[in-house]
Amino acid sequence: MMTPLFRVVLVIVSIGTLVNVLKRIRKAKLTIEDSIYWILLAMMFVVFALFPAVPDTMARLLGIYSTANFLFLFMIFLLLMRMFAMSMRISTLEDKLRKLVQDRALYDKEVRDDSVERAEATEHGKERTE
Repeated sequence: MMTPLFRVVLVIVSIGTLVNVLKRIRKAKLTIEDSIYWILLAMMFVVFALFPAVPDTMARLLGIYSTANFLFLFMIFLLLMRMFAMSMRISTLEDKLRKLVQDRALYDKEVRDDSVERAEATEHGKERTE
């Protein structure tokens, strides 16, 4: 069972999270894709606070003694899942960045080689005309 104070704190924190996420979307500091996770999470915790029977039932089904313990465990699980997804995303971006840097290095080398060849061809052309 959740205490009334815990339920109020849960609603206030969830609403604060929603407001913060919406502000960051407006300022273009957070993409809509990333914000969906946080908006759904905040809304879910508002539902848990307004309908405490839902987390109580889930806690009992999982054999967790306290609803508050269930909510903390559930939040830790969700954050770990988010962290794993972000790690996968970072790995993908690192691979793309590495490939981009390699492609750019090859392009720069080709440009340098072409300019050296042109300079040599121009120099040889001057020698022939003299």
